[in-house]
Amino acid sequence: MAHESSACSVARTADVLGDAWTVLVLRDVLNGVRRFDDLAAHLGIARNVLTRRLAALVEHGVLERTPYREPGRRERHEYRLTPAGRDLVPVVLAMMAWGDAHRAGPDGPPVRVEHAGCGAAVRVELRCAEGHRITPGERVRSVPGTRRAG
Repeated sequence: MAHESSACSVARTADVLGDAWTVLVLRDVLNGVRRFDDLAAHLGIARNVLTRRLAALVEHGVLERTPYREPGRRERHEYRLTPAGRDLVPVVLAMMAWGDAHRAGPDGPPVRVEHAGCGAAVRVELRCAEGHRITPGERVRSVPGTRRAG
């Protein structure tokens, strides 16, 4: 169900990220897996499904195709994040944190994300424009934005 004309940003974002394969492709590209064959092998995804997901992410401006050529081979493409794709990093990390908290097995989360500069664990936090930390369960409210519904 397409929500491009919807006044709801969550609905429009779900149109882009709305299935598990799309999110997993995005996760792998975020982690440096950029070539079609590598993505197919790493994810265990059917090639036709991967082709459709990559095309949709390119169409939505999340990924860009960049040509490369290995010696003696035909030109191929790898996939890189656009600025819009990099803006999805906190979304993917928030999904990972939720999965770690609510769906990890008895041995705990399989992967830890850390800051390359200092080695500390990375966490996603909500803050208002004034810098105040918003804790889970703390009340926030929706107010009209610049675009009015209707």
